[in-house]
Amino acid sequence: MNYHSSILHFKSIFLKFSILFLLATTVFSQKQMEDLDRGAVAVRTNNEEVLISWRILGTEFENTTYNVYRDSTLLNKEPITGASNFVDKTSENHHYCIAAIVDGKELKKSKSVEVWNDIYKKIPITAPEGGVSPDGRAYKYTANDISVADLDGDGVYDFVLKWTPTNAHDNSHRGYTGKTYLQGLKMDGTVFWTIDLGINIRSGAHYTQFMVYDLDGDGKAEVACKTADGTIDGTGKVLGDASADYRNRVGYVLEGPEYLSLFNGETGAFITTQDYIPQRGNVESWGDAYGNRVDRFLACVAYLDGHRPSLVFCRGYYTRTVIAAYDYRDGQLTNRWVFDSNDKGNKHYAGQGAHSVTVGDVDGDGKDEIQYGSCAIDDDGIGLYTTRLGHGDAIHLGDFDPAREGLEYFMVHEEANNPRVPQVDYRDPKTGNIFWSTPGRGDIGRGVIADIDPNHLGAEMWSSNGKGIFNIKGEVISEIYPRTHRGASWNMFGWWDGDLLREMVDKTVIAKWDASTQTTDILLEAFRYDGMALRSNNGTKSNPCIIADILGDWREEVIWRTDDNTSLVLFTTPYSTKERIFTLMHDPLYRTSIAWQNVAYNQPAHTGFYLGVGMKIPKSPKIYLAKKVK
Repeated sequence: MNYHSSILHFKSIFLKFSILFLLATTVFSQKQMEDLDRGAVAVRTNNEEVLISWRILGTEFENTTYNVYRDSTLLNKEPITGASNFVDKTSENHHYCIAAIVDGKELKKSKSVEVWNDIYKKIPITAPEGGVSPDGRAYKYTANDISVADLDGDGVYDFVLKWTPTNAHDNSHRGYTGKTYLQGLKMDGTVFWTIDLGINIRSGAHYTQFMVYDLDGDGKAEVACKTADGTIDGTGKVLGDASADYRNRVGYVLEGPEYLSLFNGETGAFITTQDYIPQRGNVESWGDAYGNRVDRFLACVAYLDGHRPSLVFCRGYYTRTVIAAYDYRDGQLTNRWVFDSNDKGNKHYAGQGAHSVTVGDVDGDGKDEIQYGSCAIDDDGIGLYTTRLGHGDAIHLGDFDPAREGLEYFMVHEEANNPRVPQVDYRDPKTGNIFWSTPGRGDIGRGVIADIDPNHLGAEMWSSNGKGIFNIKGEVISEIYPRTHRGASWNMFGWWDGDLLREMVDKTVIAKWDASTQTTDILLEAFRYDGMALRSNNGTKSNPCIIADILGDWREEVIWRTDDNTSLVLFTTPYSTKERIFTLMHDPLYRTSIAWQNVAYNQPAHTGFYLGVGMKIPKSPKIYLAKKVK
């Protein structure tokens, strides 16, 4: 080989390695997301019209148009470049499918779907058999929180439903409880599996936080939760000592081993386990002797390395706080890091937690940080900041201000103590710098933030403090609260109708704020819709089983349960929209929010881009799709 040939040879090798490095950098600067199908849904909205709606994937947002087919007939004259919905004016029911068009070439048509005759779909369920607790009290089961994920890798969302007994308890209340069950379901009600968590896992909102997510990137979700001796997996295998009973005479479980366990999302089979971090140790060291503080658990999924999801399970927020991160890779569950407020330099992080947790990339490095009430933990497990304002009930992370770069954070405080602790604060989640706060006194139990008023740029926020609705500058724009049938609404939200404003979802009602009259319009009364008796969950929290972008375009679906617990009822929007937005499930902040929505006091999911009046066209998300296992 001569000199010039050698130079060309080495240049060729260098170019190949540069391309490989660039590809690797491109992929690994992106976050792994689900490879979803088209999610098409066709809903009859009146006798003469059918609304067809479908997903725009985050990976195709900028370069794809669509065709809509009724049976084999193309309905649109030109490829659809705008919002991913189409109104077919027909009184007959047909089958519909969608075909994506890339570079002028029509791709394979989606699976055809039948028309729903109404805006809801009933999903049959069967409650576990009730029982009698050791103190002689009978109990039954109610369908509770749901997490949504693709369990079998077919690109269609499935559900994991938590069944809770009617004698479930808050940590602060003594009493025996029935067992908690997790159940994997297809959207038609087919049962994948049922996991029995056993008598050594107490039932209540603060005990079983279950994460359902594709952790290893094989296209199928896993299920993770806290377990104990006597847990039975989805195949009938008993974990640990089947005869162990660690309940004390008032129903608390303050002894015995504790585990973090992982289950196969398709079969419910046990995969692996580790000792829960941290173990309870001396119960009194957490702040009381009866178990209220030691058994406060939270959990979430976070992209701590910037591209693959990690599990995060937590213990404590009134006093000591411990947050443990795990990776599930190549069949192995390993601990990534542990943050402990008892460790040197962390004492001001104690007592700062909330009844929920949220995650997102607050510093723009592509990696997620964990917002834990009045403090935050960086992606490497090091404390990011603490405001030292203490515990609170409701927290919200998202892009709420289109005029400001990055994310914002809104929190309400349970122990407001003017002037030391405000009732609410709105702050920079990167630094903890408080933009504004409202002084006052009392237990501020609820608070929310969303764009509901088109006259003020950015989101509005309000809480149960009696002050009214604030804009993002902290100015009161209305002393009247949005209301449903039973009072002020400050629990959950959903993007439901066709505009960019968000609607309130409270109890079994969807309502819209009318800023011009400062009144609330009712859009859906699900509790009596079509003669059904539907119910919300979790007492005064009054949340549905889940609110998420499950089907169709970017608007959200809502699932409630029937009063007799024989059906889940999924509602989808009857409204068309002109807004073109990719599926919210391909926005990483929103997707991880759906994963933690079931945690403790359910909070609404928000997006990592500003979604509201005055928004810009969102940028394509930095994601890649997990490979489906064949």
